[in-house]
Amino acid sequence: MSEKNKFEDSLKKLEEITAKLEKGDLSLDEMLDYYSAGTKLASECSNMLRDARLKISKIDGENNNNDEF
Repeated sequence: MSEKNKFEDSLKKLEEITAKLEKGDLSLDEMLDYYSAGTKLASECSNMLRDARLKISKIDGENNNNDEF
């Protein structure tokens, strides 16, 4: 699975979890399970975004070095 698909899939799952939690008809144990899964997904998404920013910064840095010619 490509990183984009993984990010998009993780984000979609996170949105689904958020909707279930906001609905408010879950037991406490279910809410805790969804919350735990949601925080893990949020962390994974954040890491993927950080990695993407680093790649963009690297590309921009390489392009700026090539502009000197």
